[in-house]
This record gives sequence, structure tokens and C-alpha cells, in this order.
Amino acid sequence: MSEDLFGGLVGAPATQPTTGGSLADARRGDDAEDDLSGLPLAVRMRPRTLDEIVGQQHLLAPGSPLRRLAAGEPMSVFLWGPPGVGKTTIAAVVSRQTDSKFVEISAVTAGVKEVRAVLDQSRRDLRVGRQTVLFVDEVHRFSKTQQDVLLPAVENRLVTLIAATTENPSFSVISPLLSRSLLLTLKPLTDDDISRLLDRALVDRRGLRDAFTLTDQARATILRLAGGDARRALTYLEESAAGAAAVDSAEITTDIVEQAVDKAAIRYDRDGDQHYDVISAFIKSIRGSDVQASLHYLARMIAAGEDPRFIARRLVILASEDIGLADPTALLTAVAAADAVAFIGMPEGRINLAQAVIALALAPKSNAVITAIDAALSDVHAGKIGLVPPHLRDAHYSGAKAYGHGKGYQYAHDHPHGIARQTYLPEELAEARYYQPTDHGGEAALATRLARIEQLLGRGKG
Repeated sequence: MSEDLFGGLVGAPATQPTTGGSLADARRGDDAEDDLSGLPLAVRMRPRTLDEIVGQQHLLAPGSPLRRLAAGEPMSVFLWGPPGVGKTTIAAVVSRQTDSKFVEISAVTAGVKEVRAVLDQSRRDLRVGRQTVLFVDEVHRFSKTQQDVLLPAVENRLVTLIAATTENPSFSVISPLLSRSLLLTLKPLTDDDISRLLDRALVDRRGLRDAFTLTDQARATILRLAGGDARRALTYLEESAAGAAAVDSAEITTDIVEQAVDKAAIRYDRDGDQHYDVISAFIKSIRGSDVQASLHYLARMIAAGEDPRFIARRLVILASEDIGLADPTALLTAVAAADAVAFIGMPEGRINLAQAVIALALAPKSNAVITAIDAALSDVHAGKIGLVPPHLRDAHYSGAKAYGHGKGYQYAHDHPHGIARQTYLPEELAEARYYQPTDHGGEAALATRLARIEQLLGRGKG
């Protein structure tokens, strides 16, 4: 299960088209205050009209796609933005303001079967004149096959698709689906936006009903801890109000907030853009040989609950891509760390990861390996292939000698230094030089050895 903008659970598979999930819960309290009892403050305070939405003013102008969508105009949209900025809230508002049937599924739990069931029911409903709004949460988790299932429904306006994602859709959504939809980018909420939400929650009948006041220092603390996430801010306010009530105080102070909130939640979403930003900074810090920064980003990922196997895999890649033969032990270290993490798990695996990170950050760097293979692949993709020299061709099958295969081949071990002077590359690539070692670390010795080998093969100078 995943959480929507203001704390409701999203994720019940839509095996029945009437599945509502968190947005169905959000409809409670429209007419009766009693219906709000038991819901978290963040859910109770979810905006119910577009005008109540805080932030995202760039999407709310008269005649904007969101206004037209809420008015019932059929279209498909992707809502892209960080957690806690209003993606699911917008879907909830649309569900209230349209006469269409509303169905919610989560890409975390719904498979192709569930998606087809929703679309089949939508097709039947359309025959009797009833439109369907389909909300897909975390759409970036859908496979290409699952997204392909949605494509005809979107193209033929079988449903109005509202898809929420924390990842850049350009990388996670198939082009045909994206090209048939509008992409709306939601901006991070500012402190002023969050502060307005706090003010509303303090006085609104759905919220704290003027039962508490919030000191300026306490407000600043909540804003700092929330990190631009509306759901967190309202959750912290609710917990702080409960703490104040416990000591018979109507004033929420900084001390009460700090007691109610053990620590700030780390601003890292392992399934969203923050995930990619942090792993990018992690890799670039190791590549840049900054061991302190490398350990910082490792710690952020570990504390955020990142899969340690993902971290280990990236280290294995980096060991060859950014270090290579400048330190041949780097790959051994990274693979050993990956094996150790898989063997002992967390939290002890953090030590193995840290050892590998330190070793790789401090190792001499070279990208000669990846440059070499990419250059070779570039030639192959460009059609620079050529024929395998006859003396190198397989001569073990019957009739091979009749074609001259293997004729003139020189066995390397019969020659001084174990190097036979003969043609190995296809004739068209005789001048190709893919591996160009640096003078960093162990690669400096390889550069000297390579120059001597090139001479013995008749390709070097002198």
C-alpha cells in the first residue's frame, strides 16, 4: 500500500470497478461532521474544490486543463511532482466535481488482469452513457505491458485517465501513452503554502476548530521538519495538538512539537526523483574521489530504507566504469560487498557497503574500460565489421581446411613473450585503437606493457 497526499491508503486492487480506495474515503464528511470522526487530520483537511488547493497556481488559471477536467471535459493527464504536493488531492477534487464514475487503482498492486477488468466495466458503462474517471497512483510502477493495456482506452476516450507519478514520465511512461495525454508538473510547496495549510487546519471545523494556537517558533519547527510535504506538516500538527492536550495546554510550543515529532523524516523518496538525485550524487561523489560526500549519500540512502542490493549493484558498475584497471581490485571489492550484503543483510551490511565506498572513492580513477568497449560497439553499430582473418577462423569442422580456415595460424605460446606477430583485427579495422590506458594507478604499468605488445604485434612505433 502507498499513501496519498493527505495520508489515506492507496492500493486496493481494482478487481471490481467500484473499488474506491483513499479517494472514496475522502468523500466522507461532505454533509455530516460525524462522518469525519476517526480520520487523520491530513485526510479531514483534504481540499474539496480546486479553489481550496494550496500552491500549484500555475495549473489553476481559468480555462486551464485542470479547470476543464474538473468541469467534466474528457481528457487524460499525468500529474508529475514530488510527494505531498497535491497529486492525489487533485484527483480527489476531480472525483467530486465530475458526474463521471470514479475508479482508483494503484500501480503497486494492480496487474494487467485488474486493469482489464476496470476497462471492460468502463466499456459497459459507456454504452449506457456513463463516463469513467480512472485514477492510477504511482503509474511509473506499471510495466510496459500494463501501460500498453491503457493505451487503447486513452486513445479512444474509453476512460479519462488521471495518472500520478513522482518520476519523470519521459523515462517511466511509454511514448504513445504520454503523447496522448497532458503532462502537468506540480511544483514543491513553499513554506508560505504549508503555513496557509496549518492556519486552515487550526480553525476549520474539519480540523482543530480553534482549540489550539501555534507559536511562531513552533510553526517554524513544523515547517522545517515537513520539508515542503503537506501531509507531514498536518501530521506533525495533529501529533503536537495531542501532545498539548495531554498537558492541558491550548498553546502548541516548540518543545511540544519536538516531543511529538521524534526526528525529521529524511527528505528522500526511494521511488521518486529524490531517489535518482541522491544515487546520482552518490556515484558522482565516488567518481570525484570525495570520500566524505560519498559516505554522506550512502548514509542518506541507508537511513531512508533504500534496498542495499541496489546500492551494491551500482558500486559493481562503478568499479569497472570509473576505476577499471587503474585498480583491478576495485571490482573484486565491490562484488565482495554485494555478496556480503546478500549474505548477512542489514543493518550489518552497512559496514560492508561503507568499506567498499571508501575503497572505491579513494581508488585511482580511469574510464578507459567503458570508453574502450563503447568505441568498439560504435564501430560495430556503424557497420565497421569486416571479415575475420582466415587464419583465425574455426578449423575444427570437416571441410574447413578446403576453405583455408586456420591456415598460417601461429600459436602464441610458441613465440617469445607468448605473443605471435600476426593479424588479429579485420583488415578494415587494422588501425583501430579502442583501449587507451591512463597513467593513473595500476593503469600506468599497463600503458607501458600495451606499448611493448603493440610493438611486438607490429603496430607500435619503432
